[in-house]
Amino acid sequence: MDEHLIATINKLQDALAPLGGGSQSPIDLPQITVVGSQSSGKSSVLENIVGRDFLPRGTGIVTRRPLVLQLINRRKKGDVADQMKDLDIKKDDKKEVETEKKADAPKSSTPGQSEDNEEEWGEFLHIPGKKFFNFDEIRQEIVKETDKVTGGNLGISSVPINLRIYSPYVLTLTLVDLPGLTKVPVGDQPPDIERQIKDMLLKYISKPNAIILSVNAANTDLANSDGLKLAREVDPEGLRTIGVLTKVDLMDQGTDVIDILAGRVIPLRYGYIPVINRGQKDIEQNKTIRAALQDEKKYFETHSSYSTKAQYCGTPYLAKKLNSILLHHIRNTLPDIRAKIEATLKVYQNELSSLGPETDMGTTSSIVLGMITDFSNEYSGILDGEAKELSSQELSGGARISFVFHEVFKNGINSLDPFDQIKDSDIRTIMYNSSGSAPSLFVGTDAFEVLVKQQIKRFEDPSVRLINLVFDELVRMLKQIISQPKYSRYPALREAISNEFIDFLKNAIIPTNQFVLDIIASEQTYINTAHPDLLNGSEAMSMVQEKLHPSQQQYNQQQQPQQIYVDPKTGKPLPPNKQPHQQPQQPQSPQNLQGNMAPMTPNNLSQGNADNKNGFFGGFFSSKNKKKLASLEAPPPVLKATGQMTERETLETEVIKLLITSYFNIVKRTVADLIPKALMLKLIVKSKKDIQKVLLEKLYGSDVDLEELTRENDATITRRKECKRMVDILRHANEIVASV
Repeated sequence: MDEHLIATINKLQDALAPLGGGSQSPIDLPQITVVGSQSSGKSSVLENIVGRDFLPRGTGIVTRRPLVLQLINRRKKGDVADQMKDLDIKKDDKKEVETEKKADAPKSSTPGQSEDNEEEWGEFLHIPGKKFFNFDEIRQEIVKETDKVTGGNLGISSVPINLRIYSPYVLTLTLVDLPGLTKVPVGDQPPDIERQIKDMLLKYISKPNAIILSVNAANTDLANSDGLKLAREVDPEGLRTIGVLTKVDLMDQGTDVIDILAGRVIPLRYGYIPVINRGQKDIEQNKTIRAALQDEKKYFETHSSYSTKAQYCGTPYLAKKLNSILLHHIRNTLPDIRAKIEATLKVYQNELSSLGPETDMGTTSSIVLGMITDFSNEYSGILDGEAKELSSQELSGGARISFVFHEVFKNGINSLDPFDQIKDSDIRTIMYNSSGSAPSLFVGTDAFEVLVKQQIKRFEDPSVRLINLVFDELVRMLKQIISQPKYSRYPALREAISNEFIDFLKNAIIPTNQFVLDIIASEQTYINTAHPDLLNGSEAMSMVQEKLHPSQQQYNQQQQPQQIYVDPKTGKPLPPNKQPHQQPQQPQSPQNLQGNMAPMTPNNLSQGNADNKNGFFGGFFSSKNKKKLASLEAPPPVLKATGQMTERETLETEVIKLLITSYFNIVKRTVADLIPKALMLKLIVKSKKDIQKVLLEKLYGSDVDLEELTRENDATITRRKECKRMVDILRHANEIVASV
């Protein structure tokens, strides 16, 4: 069962291999990632675990692509059925496997190693079905596949190489060998090679399900370990990091790693394991790894510092511990992996469904018809507040139009003030012009109507501006709809729908504009002086008289201000108790004032006539040259109101201003109510009712090239292929997990 769990993860790795490793894979599989500096002995540790010499060697950076190493324990002798089970091959294929063994073995053209045998072989995922019994050929294939992707300039790539090794001498285990950390570019490597390697390593080890195997040289200060430093960046507590100490035999005499093993230097949850690798001299003398493992065992058993703990040292113990850690980790993470695969599969299935099937030439008409129908329904839904996705963050659709009607337009209308363009002198001039040659005795309606009509015309600009604002909002809805993925699938059809919709709105704006202007013109044409809300003329007159001549009661309430005495020395007001007693003066009533007024005499009348010269024409006849006046000079070409207004002119001007304000407010309410209704009738509701019919006439006619309209976007075709690939891979992965 334990080996079956690791075999399941191996199958998942093979299934997900086309997606790439590290952060490129959507599924975080439990795996042991090997990190360390370039000279820490990382590759030698892996070879010791496998027991065979198969990894590329050389100076500088050798491992330039991640190597996913899947070790599968295959019994040396025993039941053939068990062997078939390990290989996941049916019993009916037993003979085929045996013949493959015999057929594959003699084909090697490269001189092999003395340890090569028919019970140990390797298989690459990119060469399915081929078995490599010659481990030197495995090394050559790794180099060849690396150069194929990275080129010959010692560059690196995050795309992994998957290698599966079957052997009776290994424990079932999965390791990911990552490029070693380096500082200085070598040869024609890019200047930022250190950053590239670090970024790639972080993609692998930053995932929560990655167990970090940090390889460190024992003969250097552990605090300066590049691998351990990188591991601490993503695992600061050391909860998923296991340390390996190499070159223990190269330490200075009298020194050891006991303090590190005891966790007194840099503690890790899984601790540290010391190992001894082959030296360069051993490699040159072709010393086998199995012989080196015997020397390693002997070293730890005979060393004074490690003899009591020899069973916890060496490569065999490292392999067992890694196997145990990986099994335990798989048991804990497998349910989450299953849930993650199912959730990711569902996401890609939904996206594939939204992209739709590949376009068939026989279904072009149904595609166009369906898109037009969907667009019309979604447009109506957005206007009516019945969109599929209602946002809680901002207003959209019909709500924005409502805001334009009741906030933007209404506030703009209410801000209009008739008297920011009408001055009192203008009113006085129009009053005289409207009375003609005979001065009027009463306030006429002609001046009132002329002034009101001028101000009503000011409603045209905000009303036309409202049409443009609503047009912009409808175009915004169009963009909101066609931005969905299903419309981007057919760019030509999407562009055609967009253009026809905008053309329809532009054509509908013309009668809408005219209708709105007609509403304003109707208000100008007929000034309804009998409107029930309009201020009555007599009421306006009394209000002005009350303003100009306060009543008896208001007059009695007026009192003269009390005189305040000041100290002549200091100049400050005297306190109330030192103020001299003042006799209150009785306010004079209008009767008293009338009694004090001088009697009306011819002189007084003459004075009154002089006051009249301050009226409208006072400025033109203010000359005291009697000869000039007697000569009756012609008036100037332009006559304008000058001089101070008389009491009557003031009274009439204030009355007209009150009437203008009253009627202007009535028109404000009417325009604020009718113009939005006109837009709803002529533009919004019309577009909602007629857009489907118009689109069908324009895009579904016999003269329309439907195949051109339904030509798919290249990005859609590419994305559909990618989604199909992801769905197939994840389905396979889901089947593998479901079999556990």
